[in-house]
Amino acid sequence: MTDINVMNIPLALYIHIPWCVKKCPYCDFNSHELPVDSQLSMYDEYVDALLLDAQMQQSLTQGREIGSIFIGGGTPSLLPIAQYQRLFAGLRACFIFADDIEVTMEANPGTLEHAPFAQYLDVGINRLSIGVQSFAADKLETLGRIHDPKQALSAIKAARGAGFERVNVDLMHGLPQQSLTEALNDIQTAHNAGATHISWYQLTIEPNTVFYRSQPILPDEDSLADIEQAGQALLQQLGYDNYEVSAWSGASDKPCRHNVNYWQFGDYLAIGAGAHGKVTVDNNKSGDNKQSGDRASLLSESTLKPLETHEGLDSELVAESGIYRFSKSRLPKDYVDYQDITETSHDSQNFPKMIGWQQIASDELISEFMLNALRLHDGVSWTLFEDRTGLCHDSVAGQVDKLVKQGLLVDDRQQLKPTALGSRYLNQILRAFL
Repeated sequence: MTDINVMNIPLALYIHIPWCVKKCPYCDFNSHELPVDSQLSMYDEYVDALLLDAQMQQSLTQGREIGSIFIGGGTPSLLPIAQYQRLFAGLRACFIFADDIEVTMEANPGTLEHAPFAQYLDVGINRLSIGVQSFAADKLETLGRIHDPKQALSAIKAARGAGFERVNVDLMHGLPQQSLTEALNDIQTAHNAGATHISWYQLTIEPNTVFYRSQPILPDEDSLADIEQAGQALLQQLGYDNYEVSAWSGASDKPCRHNVNYWQFGDYLAIGAGAHGKVTVDNNKSGDNKQSGDRASLLSESTLKPLETHEGLDSELVAESGIYRFSKSRLPKDYVDYQDITETSHDSQNFPKMIGWQQIASDELISEFMLNALRLHDGVSWTLFEDRTGLCHDSVAGQVDKLVKQGLLVDDRQQLKPTALGSRYLNQILRAFL
């Protein structure tokens, strides 16, 4: 493994808001229905925990700016606007935001009455991802959504009217008893309403969901293929670019920077119940903020403490340079019930809400990189593979040659990219790197 220049790896931040009004039957995300006795103090406690969590990860930036933020859930639009104001004030005091930072918030059309869209813009949220799923009333009822088609249309139009230039609309296809005409109508309706980006993905039945325990009847394979082919053709006709398996950016928009950072194996901090993060650590350069220039003076000296001396982060956790994954307690009540690390030993179990901190082994680095990068239709450069993993091309040359001969990867020494056939059989490619 070669040395990795951490300063060349983009850094993002994921924020998880765990509550929703109602758990959807297809959802396997870490989401929890709002307690019937929920009070505003619950939000206060959660944002307090988020801010402490962020402070504990300051040193993991290693002097880098935050280039993008994604607020997911659950239903992030349930969090009152006053809490977002407090959260972002704290985050800006904790991290250095890039001047052109992209900040995306997921929103449910059935909960958007909690704040005028203009107030989200004022906070710094500049991209919305609205979970519509379908514009057909019967399909929304089957999916357990709390909004109706009228609310979905109203949310998209209100967001654009308030000044949001980037609005993604999430749509599902392959829904129970869905016809080809209905699937295409969803795409056309989202476009007509003002969507600048569309995430169009097939409904899959995941374990630990209501649909898994009581499976609905889905369209057959031939119908699914017809829907996918016709839907892709319509999206292209409407001017959308399919830059990733299920992501389509419109002519006036661009790819989601935050998600592209995932797919290009960039780094991301993570705060919130059940959140997962990934960071590259170079202890020889920790605290070196030369490339951040004078902007670092916006933060106090304590913000940029080296990894081995930062309060609450056990030096043994990051004693070795490498690429690490970490995760947080899934249940909101466990997440906010942290110990005061100033009154405890620096044991890794006392690190607030940290339940997993593990260095990624070389073989896992290969499979994880491929799992993400090969979702991009244009692929990535082989230089990126080496820069992000610290591994050389020779470590996967054998697998690559076999896949090229099978017609699944493009024969290109500069670019790692699936062929058109490979894009259809992506799982077969990924199995070769396991």
